[in-house]
Amino acid sequence: MTIYQQYVLPKMIDMACSTGNVMKARAQIVPQAIGEVLEIGIGSGLNLAFYNANKVSSIIGIDPAAQMQSLVYKRAASIDIPVETLAADIYGIDAESERFDTIVMTFTLCSIDNPIPALKEMARVLKPTGRLLFCEHGLAPEASVERWQRRLTPLWKPIAGGCHLDRDIAALIRASGFTIEALTTEYLPGPKLMSYIYSGSAQKAV
Repeated sequence: MTIYQQYVLPKMIDMACSTGNVMKARAQIVPQAIGEVLEIGIGSGLNLAFYNANKVSSIIGIDPAAQMQSLVYKRAASIDIPVETLAADIYGIDAESERFDTIVMTFTLCSIDNPIPALKEMARVLKPTGRLLFCEHGLAPEASVERWQRRLTPLWKPIAGGCHLDRDIAALIRASGFTIEALTTEYLPGPKLMSYIYSGSAQKAV
């Protein structure tokens, strides 16, 4: 891991993912979580303030960036929910099948190398009655924007932690064994290349 990847990039991602409009998008989805929660890509813990302590019993956060864990625990100290973080493999989550009531994933799927195997692993550890809550940026509906997303993604990925600008988030979730039960799509204020948001919830397909 380079110095840029270890020290500079995490701070840049934390800043980009904590802007006002992004935090408003988080605030719309995270409070829906209940029970035992698995957060995928917990990062620096930006979602922690939005969990409802009356509905959530515990949070386990997975993130490959172990250097972010100190920030998570600082933010966890201000909420009344037990929080644990793991620098774990998203393709082999260290948890029994059908353990979690809720899985939360915000602004994370863009940077997972192989999203479908990762989503299938999330489905494995989610209870049959559980829900996947997601808020992700991805492929825009306008042809002109989509073309530029596809052109720039190979250049963008190396400097943005593997972030893909051109992923069809809803299609990936559906292709991984989930049924989407609620979906909102919109542009947040900002460059259209990276501001088209997919937000909603899904359950394991029957």
